[in-house]
Amino acid sequence: MKIGIIGLQGAVSEHLEAVRRAMRKLGVQGEAIWVRKPEQLEDVDGVIIPGGESTTIGKLMQRTGTLERVKQLAESRVPILGTCAGLIMLAKRGDEQVMRTGQPLLGLMNIAVVRNAFGRQRESFEVDLDIPLLGEEPFRCVFIRAPAVKEVWGDAEAIAKFQGKIVGVRQQNLIAVAFHPELTPDTRLHEHFLRMCQNAYGHRMSGGMHTICDR
Repeated sequence: MKIGIIGLQGAVSEHLEAVRRAMRKLGVQGEAIWVRKPEQLEDVDGVIIPGGESTTIGKLMQRTGTLERVKQLAESRVPILGTCAGLIMLAKRGDEQVMRTGQPLLGLMNIAVVRNAFGRQRESFEVDLDIPLLGEEPFRCVFIRAPAVKEVWGDAEAIAKFQGKIVGVRQQNLIAVAFHPELTPDTRLHEHFLRMCQNAYGHRMSGGMHTICDR
């Protein structure tokens, strides 16, 4: 398995380590690679868009050609995980800040987002949230200048909420959260993403007739 982490700006090394830990826990053979150019995304089984400054990430992805390449991968059913700024990047609609800065978006998920929904850097916090997708045990969530989802439609669905705000969503081969799962020792979200990649690979190889079983 090969997971590409968009490494133009943001929390890249933490995701690399989290993916490697998750692979070890699942007994999956594979690698996580730091992606700076679109050609590095050849033959990947999944892509992670990390947290950081979403305007910078979007403009660098556009400038390097990785924006268009990630769109192509998503359309071919390759799973994409976005965290914090990655959630904003995956959205079809941004808020006034996004429109004012002309920030490029991937426009893949049927969601509308709000930047800095919980305040600025000094309002960063951690909280345990119930996320049924990840099991019964609460998941420790680290929010840093976090966005939130203000609207979902179509086949997008909320998977996590905090204070009445949607902070986690999924849609077919796409999943995104407003927090930073890579900053905790809990790898359950990365493990879930790797299983998505296994299943998507099975669909692509079989023409959608069956999936690889979870390990």
